[in-house]
Amino acid sequence: MLLIDVVRVSEAVTRTSARLGKVGHLAELLGRVGPDEAEIAISYLSGELPQRQIGVGWRTLQELPEPKLIATATLTAVDEQLTRIKAISGQGSQAARKSAVTQLFAGLTSQEQSFMLRLLGGELRQGALDGVMIEAIAKASGAPSADVRKALTLRGWLPAVGAAALAGGVEALHAFRLEVGRAVSPMLAGSAPNVAAALEKAGAPAALEWKLDGVRVQAHRSGDEVKVFTRTLDDITAQVPELVEAVRGLPSGDLVLDGEVLALRPDGRPHPFQVTAGRATSRTNVSRLREETPLSVFFFDALRVDGADLLDLPYSQRQEVLARTIPQALLTPRLVTSDVAEAEKFFTDVVRAGHEGLVVKSLASPYAAGRRGAGWIKVKPRHTLDLVVLAAEWGHGRRQGKLSNLHLGARDTEGGGFVMLGKTFKGLTDELLAWQTERFLELADGPTEEWMVRLRPELVVEIAFDGVQRSPRYPGGMALRFARVLRYRPDKRPQDADTVETVRSLML
Repeated sequence: MLLIDVVRVSEAVTRTSARLGKVGHLAELLGRVGPDEAEIAISYLSGELPQRQIGVGWRTLQELPEPKLIATATLTAVDEQLTRIKAISGQGSQAARKSAVTQLFAGLTSQEQSFMLRLLGGELRQGALDGVMIEAIAKASGAPSADVRKALTLRGWLPAVGAAALAGGVEALHAFRLEVGRAVSPMLAGSAPNVAAALEKAGAPAALEWKLDGVRVQAHRSGDEVKVFTRTLDDITAQVPELVEAVRGLPSGDLVLDGEVLALRPDGRPHPFQVTAGRATSRTNVSRLREETPLSVFFFDALRVDGADLLDLPYSQRQEVLARTIPQALLTPRLVTSDVAEAEKFFTDVVRAGHEGLVVKSLASPYAAGRRGAGWIKVKPRHTLDLVVLAAEWGHGRRQGKLSNLHLGARDTEGGGFVMLGKTFKGLTDELLAWQTERFLELADGPTEEWMVRLRPELVVEIAFDGVQRSPRYPGGMALRFARVLRYRPDKRPQDADTVETVRSLML
């Protein structure tokens, strides 16, 4: 298949506002791809590279060769070139990568060049998000969308699931199993303004678990081999020896567990998130860092124990298995109750201990990996959202010469991309201003403007606010009240940001 075929479908999807229309365009193309092209096509149309990152920034893409007049580039040839670009390293790699990028773009038409620029820059906003692509794969393969979702739960990467469905239909999807050593997408929590609302959503009685301000981890064990993954499915086994040792010391030699690691002070209160994140992701001097900032691990769910997959079991049964498998000291504290007053006291005690709040969990909920629903509901003592930075304005006064006023966006599940909800510079320290100015210039989407720099939507920032109000000033018709920066979230991807629907549900 030619790259231009994918480009034309991408443009058709962008022009189409109706969800069913988007699905139709995508399914028609997926019905024509070859077995060796399916993963590439699904990746590109989902706005990502199979290689994830290839080490090419916008500066490398500033001077492009003259485009071809006739489209001849194939999907597989372009993918091979991108793989070679990613592999370039060592002395002189910058010049070699620039030369390879020039060679790639010299083989593309202007239409294809525009597509690849947006794909490489993370700017392919066409509305082909996971939900739409899942439906398109189902339509093209003839498999039920529920089976596609279940396979995605187990495999964790939609292009691979889609390729299997297109090649083998339902049988190929049913062949996916929870594999020890391969991360699955973690189950996510919705949010509620208070404990009473969360209990109502989850259904009482419900389990209330401490919401720890650490790094989400998924621990896999097969015999003596242990692997640890983050919520973004990155392997951090070498960075968390404490967790590896704890899992290796458990009686079961066949495990997949969900939990959190965090750095605790001597008094038992947690260090700031940045301390935990820095420790858990550092690849150098791990032994020294372990002595200086030891990590504690707390597990709150079991996906597999002793060869038995537990994903489809209700939460209450998974907890019974977890309690039999994990010592009490490694379990996340929890309370099962239907009493609002008891739940609110538990919430207050957790916050006083320095933790984020609670996750209220339905006792009947299965483990819905990769999805955010009513089964798990987080409650914090303040309104917070995880948003994406879309642009930043140059500051004045103390902030002169620094990029400070952030343009904040929520994820649009229908149209794709992000919808701006407002701006803020509150909560930014001098240190954070200096860091983000440097980082923003690296993420600049095109030349810097006199008063503003537009960014590739890659940075997730946690924002506290007092409420959501109607506002004709912004595209979504609403704005955050008294928004302020709490912290950046390097552990989260843009697709993990809160949605427009979530923000609208909080509107005054």
